[in-house]
Amino acid sequence: MSEVDEIRERYSRRKLLDPKRYQFINNHVYLTEQERERTLIKWIKKCNILPVEEKTLLEVGCGNGFNLIGFCRLGFLPENISGNELLEDRYLNSKKNLPSSVKLYYGNFLDLDFSDKKYDIVYQSVVFSSILDLNFRKEMADKMWSLTKPGGGILWYDFIFNNPSNPDVKGVRLREIKKLFPGQKIKKWRITLAPPIARKICKLSPFMYPLLNSAYFLRTHLLCWIEKI
Repeated sequence: MSEVDEIRERYSRRKLLDPKRYQFINNHVYLTEQERERTLIKWIKKCNILPVEEKTLLEVGCGNGFNLIGFCRLGFLPENISGNELLEDRYLNSKKNLPSSVKLYYGNFLDLDFSDKKYDIVYQSVVFSSILDLNFRKEMADKMWSLTKPGGGILWYDFIFNNPSNPDVKGVRLREIKKLFPGQKIKKWRITLAPPIARKICKLSPFMYPLLNSAYFLRTHLLCWIEKI
């Protein structure tokens, strides 16, 4: 079975989980998303992304489109935004959820022809942790890099630790990110309270999230900006 087929299988198994687990109305979900959005605002201001209205962005693995909606909220223009999704049901949900001016590509990212397009920002969010084949990861990274304009970069959000209860994912540590993009300048932020902890403590009180998240070692994800000089 190819890695693409394996990925489809892994995501199909996730459908067995409680669908309400990731609803935004849950305390642990909205607190995690708010933290990430605050960090994205820091990234915009510190990494010379302004004015965002002039920037083009491609998300690899855009899911149901919610991340791209967030970028619209931050000021990116829908006509400058593109997304790619491997899974048909998620691709169709993206078409429903996003403005019609957002360009969407369906299928295996490696097989797609972007007609020599280049983007200021190529974004991936918890995609690489679902790819277990290291060669496939490298091919994905190389194509993302090839689609990035000089002066732009790769925006990366993913977790760094393995999940012992989920063999379908594998964390991507900073040293591997450096191997995927050798010799490149990387700015990083360590964020996101470990989801199993966040789910439990937020049932008690949402005020527990920032308290525990102040402990650096309990944060499980990296947000990185890999600049293309």
